[in-house]
Amino acid sequence: MKITPVKGTADYLPSEVLVRDYLQSTILETYRSCGFERITTPIIEDIENLDKSDGGENLNLIFKIMKRGEKLDEALASGDEKEIADMGLRYDLTLPLTRYYANNRAKLPTPFKVIQIDKVYRAERPQKGRMREFMQCDIDIIGSDSYTAEVELIRTTAKALLNIGFDNFNIRINDRRLLKAIIMSAGFSEADCDSVCISLDKLDKIDVEGVRAELCDKGFDTANVDKLMAGIATKPFTLDTAASICGELDCIANLRRIMDLANSLAGGKYSVDYDMTLVRGQGYYTGTVFEISSPEFRGAIGGGGRYDNLIGKFLGESIPAVGFSIGFERIAGILLDKKYTIPGSKPRMALIYNEENFPSALAHADELRETYNVTLVEEIKKLGKLFARLEESGYAGCIIEGKDEIKWFGDRA
Repeated sequence: MKITPVKGTADYLPSEVLVRDYLQSTILETYRSCGFERITTPIIEDIENLDKSDGGENLNLIFKIMKRGEKLDEALASGDEKEIADMGLRYDLTLPLTRYYANNRAKLPTPFKVIQIDKVYRAERPQKGRMREFMQCDIDIIGSDSYTAEVELIRTTAKALLNIGFDNFNIRINDRRLLKAIIMSAGFSEADCDSVCISLDKLDKIDVEGVRAELCDKGFDTANVDKLMAGIATKPFTLDTAASICGELDCIANLRRIMDLANSLAGGKYSVDYDMTLVRGQGYYTGTVFEISSPEFRGAIGGGGRYDNLIGKFLGESIPAVGFSIGFERIAGILLDKKYTIPGSKPRMALIYNEENFPSALAHADELRETYNVTLVEEIKKLGKLFARLEESGYAGCIIEGKDEIKWFGDRA
């Protein structure tokens, strides 16, 4: 039998879990302090809901759950692969939230400001920062079509990052409606826009020439491709540039309001900047989209946007909604690589005892816990080997029961 975790998943050591728990609790506390409420939903969703969720390429990454018993036998006998699965693991937290809202709408306030911190699953090709099982930290506002919802999400998400000590980031913003107008101004039809956006979303992975080649391979007119690529190459491509191409659209004015207010609230700690190439892969986004970027990681470390039509798939009416998600695994990975320490945490101390002094060690440990996080450790013959193991496990030092002095490890020795 294999002792390693399934590819694309991970085991975490106690020291890593300590940091991960602190980061999650700090993010959750920040979200709650800003007026958001936490919910939980099952990791399993009906396959029909997942398939019809407009999740873009994520729909190809769904872990599907086969039917059971006689129903599976019947599905296999039919020869139709689509009949084999009736459920799947959620690939993000947005689709479960929209189903949850549709099911519980009568019991929820408007607008509904909601937190989800939970695991999601994608049949990814595993690589650094991209796993098959991973944690997301989401906040969403359902029921408001005002630009103030975007500003509140950006501000709250940024506060959460700053509160955990992650301050090397900026936020990029765009609007799907504006991007569509720019694409059509280059000569593409409205029906072409989704396919063009799928290629543009790969810009950070395959660069401009890669996107150009992919669009040409799709059979689009070379002149239209060249015109679009020339626009992307314009530096800087500002909202004024966009307005000169498309006119002063309402979505441009909306982006200006969001950026002006969000940047004034940022106080120079981060910036919110327009990026005409920002797409976000999920097909359910209808308006503003945003991503968190950092020089410490190639690719997004968070993102979100407005999805005003997704809840309507359940209720048959348009319900405005917008959300922002922190890519927890990438943030945690960056901080752990930098040997992150929890601010204000008590040093970890081992109290070494033997069978004779165990009762006094129990009482002594309680006294020491005013100052330290104390673990009782049974004495072994080779103390040097024990000290090395404790230091490797992240203990600041140890005390041998019956002796007053502390043996410090590492820099404090």
